[in-house]
Amino acid sequence: MVDDAPTPPEGPPDEIVSLPKAIGALLADLPGILTDRVRLLSLELRRATNALGQMVALGLLAAILVATAWLAFWLGLAAAFLALGIAWPWIVLLVLFINLSAAAWCVMRVKRLVPLLALPATLRRLSDADDREHGLREHEQRRQDAADRHPQPQRHEQHREHRDG
Repeated sequence: MVDDAPTPPEGPPDEIVSLPKAIGALLADLPGILTDRVRLLSLELRRATNALGQMVALGLLAAILVATAWLAFWLGLAAAFLALGIAWPWIVLLVLFINLSAAAWCVMRVKRLVPLLALPATLRRLSDADDREHGLREHEQRRQDAADRHPQPQRHEQHREHRDG
């Protein structure tokens, strides 16, 4: 049976890439690769910073516009109540009560959200892992202490005694 597989051409020794040469080439390229990645990160961070600045400015503008609309809403409502014959002091008290109630609700909601800023699930996960690791170390230490206090006889020595006796 004839082997149909072609024999690989033998190249000069310079064309054969050895492992040390490959590692050397990789190490030579590494600074360029890292520089490109750092440059990309820098450009993206600059773009993200500009976008964040625009977002804050637009958010502030939106808040001003919403506050103006809110004032216009209450001014219109107050004018409607005034047209119905309700006295100004009662209208002002009503507007103050509704706005202060809404503000109190917002403050209570913020207070309920504050604990989430501490990343409770992540801390719990990390502390659980630490507790488990600490518990395993304590368990192993107790086992070692118990073994040191009560050494177990060697089994192969017991078997020899039975065979000899």
